[in-house]
Amino acid sequence: MSLIARPGRVQAVVGENGAGKSTLMKILSGADTEYDGELLLDGRRVRFDGPREAEARGIAIIYQELNLVPALTVAENIFLGREPSRLGFVDYQRLNRQATELLARLGRHIDPCAPVASLKVGDRQVVEIAKALSLDARVLIMDEPTSALGAEDVARLFEIIRALKRDRVAVIYISHKMDELFQIADEFTVLRDGRLVGHKPAGETNAGELIRMMVGRELAEFAPPSRGHAGDELLRVERLSSVEGATGERRRLHDISFTVRRGEILGIGGLMGSGRTELLESLFGVYPVAPATRITLDGREVRIPNPQAAIRRGIAFVTEDRKAQGLIFDLSVGENITLPRLADFSRRLFINRAAEARAATEYVGRLNIKTPSLATQVENLSGGNQQKAVVAKWLLTRPRLLLLDDPTRGIDVGAKAEIYRLIESLAGGGMTMIIVSSELAELLLLSERILVMREGTVAGTLNRSEATEERIIELAATRSASAIT
Repeated sequence: MSLIARPGRVQAVVGENGAGKSTLMKILSGADTEYDGELLLDGRRVRFDGPREAEARGIAIIYQELNLVPALTVAENIFLGREPSRLGFVDYQRLNRQATELLARLGRHIDPCAPVASLKVGDRQVVEIAKALSLDARVLIMDEPTSALGAEDVARLFEIIRALKRDRVAVIYISHKMDELFQIADEFTVLRDGRLVGHKPAGETNAGELIRMMVGRELAEFAPPSRGHAGDELLRVERLSSVEGATGERRRLHDISFTVRRGEILGIGGLMGSGRTELLESLFGVYPVAPATRITLDGREVRIPNPQAAIRRGIAFVTEDRKAQGLIFDLSVGENITLPRLADFSRRLFINRAAEARAATEYVGRLNIKTPSLATQVENLSGGNQQKAVVAKWLLTRPRLLLLDDPTRGIDVGAKAEIYRLIESLAGGGMTMIIVSSELAELLLLSERILVMREGTVAGTLNRSEATEERIIELAATRSASAIT
């Protein structure tokens, strides 16, 4: 395997999850010191003993999985281990000022004194980017840096990357989003199964060719099958609003009404901060809703005060952050999958391990989760297989309503295709799904209707026949769009 990063150029590294991208980046950044071969920096052979040495030589990395300390503030995370001091003490005034300046470069006005634990995923990703920029790197590695960013934030990041190119910084960029890769990349390096497949200048290739090189299959194979008509109404939501006086960073929801039919896939679109995630969280009982809210499930009015009540009602929720909310990384693949139904495998103080293993094995096979065994720690799986494990654990609860929040965030094109086919299969079997996605193409591909949110309200609902990327953006971003139905 070989890779060349040139000053003032963006080298995009692409490949399926498990192709070796993240492993290669760990070697380049000093996190993995056990390897064969050699690294050349400015034409001289180097070997790093750890990340600190790599950073000192001008190599910084933004990991796909966020690497922040939740209990520390934004500024403390950005300059962790490099805090400015005065008379032997941390100079917090200077620390917060420098953090604010870095965040302003990214176009975000995040409170530098706020604990990272209070931030949404998108803002945490911005903090990661600011942390890497603070190192004044000569080589900047970005591993899925836009996985939780909205369109405006991505545009700002690209402006920063272009400025870095003018400053002769070499950028190594990993992403599964082909549309953004062709906006920013100068050249591509394609990996498959831990091996180099080839190098391509950006102007001499296209998405179809790259995907064929990555997975050895034609792009046409990824088109999901068409579905039949949905059934009768399963869910009716009327006048859903946040509780008056609710606090926190989440966007307040106001007067949201919609219905979903049995076997239907309802897409939820909108900009970052529009309330998409908060809507799913409210339906799952994470946050209380106003007394005027009325939720009807299978024709019966229900109250969902907490997630346990939601699960009892047959509602499951695949969250957007599999690391923090979807999986317990210290547990095995099998233990994660069976966790929501552990009581079903328990008798008094004992767990029926054989029954638990049979259930986990069924869903590992059903979702084609690639794992050496059920006993493998889930943190050792690729991102795509981790995501399938999250879906598997909720399917084991046999839900009738499945909520999915950005279900393909940070996974490769092959794993996406498998998730798409699974979603289509579940819908064909009568399962109802509500899907939030930051990728407009994904919403258009999967959804029969798309509910577009703006500032905590419903801006409009589009049928598949009338939905386009332009129409979704118009509803999501135009203040007067609330009058459009």
